This record gives sequence, structure tokens and C-alpha cells, in this order.
Amino acid sequence: MPKALYVKREVEVPQGVTVRIEGLKVTVKGPKGEVQKDFSHARGVELRLENNKVIVEARLADTRTKALVGTVAAHIKNMITGVSKGFRYKLKIISTHFPITVKVEKSRVVISNFLGEKAPRYATIMPGVTVKVQGQDIIVEGSDVEAVGQTAANIERATHITDFDRRKFMDGIFIYSREVAS
Repeated sequence: MPKALYVKREVEVPQGVTVRIEGLKVTVKGPKGEVQKDFSHARGVELRLENNKVIVEARLADTRTKALVGTVAAHIKNMITGVSKGFRYKLKIISTHFPITVKVEKSRVVISNFLGEKAPRYATIMPGVTVKVQGQDIIVEGSDVEAVGQTAANIERATHITDFDRRKFMDGIFIYSREVAS
């Protein structure tokens, strides 16, 4: 497979957002917070800031490096979206047999009375993420899409059932919406 001589992606930086690049470490600050990522694993990729744009480029790129340029650009775009607007995941509490009680305690979510169990189940909240319980909904918000998604997955996974028939025991907490908050 021939190598591409030059691969380049540009990510626009909006007003009110500042981007700092130190080698392959990127820090993005905005009204909703700050997100840092280290792209040192991306060999062959160069990052620079030019005219309010982040330039992600590579020279003599093979297929893997070409894909890496697009991936790094997409990550930076998500970081900018996160610090300017934020991300929100919504989860629904579904209980047909026993009423589930959900509380937020410091850095974890406590799920009590799931399927009538005496011991509570726990889900970890990632740093920089806020979790609110509103009736039968759980709202997970933050500026880092990976941390928000991981927290929502932790909550959903804490109520995963293996030993019961899923057609009859539909109890659990399930993600039903992923969106950019505004």
C-alpha cells in the first residue's frame, strides 16, 4: 500500500475556548471546565495551533497513521464541544418486581433493593462528572465525553442480570439518551 505524502485535519476553535498544545499533550479550557488528553501514543502525528485552528497532520503516513490523524482530530473536536456545551447521558430506572432506590453518595451511586437484594450495588462516578436522580431518571453530565460515558456505563452495568430470564425480569437501569447539553 503506498504511503500518503501529507495528511491534514483542521479543527476550528470557537470564541471563549482556549487550546494549549505541549508536544502531544492537549489542554482545552472553556466555560464548562477543562479537559486534558495525552496523545503520546499517536506516533507520526504532529499537533500545532495556527490561526485559531488546531492542525493535526502527518507526513509519509501509512494506513494506520492516516486513521490516527482523523481519530486525534475527532478527540480534540469532542474536547472543544465538551468544554463549550457539555455532554449529557440520561438513564431510566425500570423496576417491575421491587422498587429500586438510587442515591448519589460522594463519588459513587448506591442502588438499593435491586430485585429485593439486601446488599446494595455500587457504581463509580468518574472525576469531573455530576450525577442527579430525578424521579425515575438519572442524568449524568460533564465536559469529558469519555468520563460521562464511562459513568453511565458503570451505572447500567451495576444492574446487569445474568441468572434470570430477561423477558420476565426487565428490572435495571438503562441508557436511553446521549446528547450534547447546551
